[in-house]
This record gives sequence, C-alpha cells and structure tokens, in this order.
Amino acid sequence: MEITWNNKEPIYLQLRDRLVELIMDGLVLEGDALPSVRQISSEQRINPITVSKAFQILVDEELVEKRRGLGMYVVTGAKDKLAKQEKAKFLEEEWPQIAERIERLGLGIDDLLGGAKS
Repeated sequence: MEITWNNKEPIYLQLRDRLVELIMDGLVLEGDALPSVRQISSEQRINPITVSKAFQILVDEELVEKRRGLGMYVVTGAKDKLAKQEKAKFLEEEWPQIAERIERLGLGIDDLLGGAKS
C-alpha cells in the first residue's frame, strides 16, 4: 500500500482515507482482512497508535469490524455505504465549488463535454 503523506491533515485521517480508497476500488473486498496494525506501522514507518486510531474510525463508521484474535475485517455492505457517503460529500462539498468555477470561467456544456479546445 503506497501512501504519499501531506502536511495538511493528520496521518491517521490520511490512512483512513487510503483504506477507504482501497475498499471503494475493490482492492480490499468485503469480508477481507485489513493488514495488521504492526504491518502497516512497519511499512509506512508510523506509530502503531496512529494506525489503531485510523482503524477505530473505520470501526466507528461501521465499515470494518474487529474479530478477536484475528484482526480487522471489512463488513458486508461497506462499499455501498462508502459510495453513498462519497457521493453525498461530493455533491455537498466539492460540486458547489466546481460549479462556481465553471460559471466564473464562462464554460458551457459543449466546453465541458468536448474537452479543452482553445
């Protein structure tokens, strides 16, 4: 798992987002185990507590479950739940900014569908 860290948000949130991407992209399937805290902390050179914090957020969001002695597993329905959340987030947070920029630049539907032609 490759992650390019940024300084804009905490590492545990970036890790949570990367794990979400893996689930949404189908690289980690429902029912699959996530890599262990030890494995991720070693590969990414981050504190195990940071990894545990990211995992706990996923548990709180009911996307993964702890199986005592076995690790963390993606729950059934996680991908659909994430898709709904990501669509809502896009429409509520990102799309209004994109729409404003489209209007500010005076772009029409033909511009958007036809690509960037000067």
